[in-house]
Amino acid sequence: MIDLKFLRENPDAVRESQRTRGEDPALVDTLLAADAARRSAIATADELRAEQKAHGRKVGKATPEERPALLEHAKELSDAVKKAGADEAAAKAALDEAHRAISNVVQDGAPAGGEQDFVVLEHIGEPPAIDEPVDHLDLGESLGLIDMARGAKVSGSRFYFLTGAGALLQLGLLQLAAQKAVANGFTMMIPPVLVRPEIMAGTGFLGAHSDEIYHLDEDDLYLVGTSEVPLAGYHSDEILDLSGGPKRYAGWSSCFRREAGSYGKDTRGIIRVHQFDKVEMFSYCRPEDADAEHQRLLGWEKEMLAAVEVPYRVIDVAGGDLGSSAARKFDCEAWVPSQGAYRELTSTSNCTTFQARRLSVRYRGDDGKPQIAATLNGTLATTRWIVAILENHQQPDGTVRVPAALQPFVGTDVLRPAGA
Repeated sequence: MIDLKFLRENPDAVRESQRTRGEDPALVDTLLAADAARRSAIATADELRAEQKAHGRKVGKATPEERPALLEHAKELSDAVKKAGADEAAAKAALDEAHRAISNVVQDGAPAGGEQDFVVLEHIGEPPAIDEPVDHLDLGESLGLIDMARGAKVSGSRFYFLTGAGALLQLGLLQLAAQKAVANGFTMMIPPVLVRPEIMAGTGFLGAHSDEIYHLDEDDLYLVGTSEVPLAGYHSDEILDLSGGPKRYAGWSSCFRREAGSYGKDTRGIIRVHQFDKVEMFSYCRPEDADAEHQRLLGWEKEMLAAVEVPYRVIDVAGGDLGSSAARKFDCEAWVPSQGAYRELTSTSNCTTFQARRLSVRYRGDDGKPQIAATLNGTLATTRWIVAILENHQQPDGTVRVPAALQPFVGTDVLRPAGA
């Protein structure tokens, strides 16, 4: 949730943020009205409670003659206090609903517009010269790495098996990411992948894109689409010690997405699937340190991409393509030769205090008082990277070169068809 103090002092900035996202700026006025109504309800209830307390003292000192009238008024005050309490609760509920309807305030400098309105910040590496590139699925099947047909037989469309060296390639990617994370001060975590509704809602994933999430009705639990969710909930309702700098975690988990609304998109191969594995960075820090931490997360993503030797570009994602919790997001998109296009491999988002405010994650400021923390996240490796690795390192004879950093995990420097 956004900071109500910031909203009261800068309503036009929040309206502009809503416009940048392509969302309704009128929601700002709804929230302002709900905020004013709740403060008024609190004041009324407090005044009545004070009056009731003072009247109680009068009753205690009253003469027998005065007592009946005073008791009658006491009953009226009691009824008024109960009604004021109910009005206060209703106003609080209305404020909470209006508050949750507003997405995070987009950071100054982020591009306006939708999915195609990103700004390219830099290109790193040159796309390889491949006369007739073979796509990752044909490569994966010919090399015995990917089995989509049996994945569909067992689980349905958009499921797959990674087999043989394909499984080792993914495990190597994730292990390399884990090693890099630990070397940079992250605590490695294997989190639960089923979370309670309040944790899923706290991270901002139960808004416009809630249809992307698998829900287990009988248990009222959600399957996570990223370990960002359980890592954000890890310190909910806690006060952190951030005196030594950001608190960093790296979560290794399977992730699940329904891919609702993506029918017909990327149906071939493992670009857009229902289940994949990922190592996700997650940071808690002081709000004033969030921008610098965001750049550090991006830097660690770029180090991983350099290790797997794929050309890529970094983009500044437009406001209309941000998730509700993100104030700014940078994506790294790798070149995919068979598509002649760049495709997303990593995202890193600065969520400022939006998630922590919902989840009540705080730290003690220099004055010793609890303050709302900032949270950030970023991809360090995921199954989709296999697409870029196979396609960019394919060779004319149908083999695929294994990047040097992954060779110790895969056990070979070249992937060849079985029996070759």
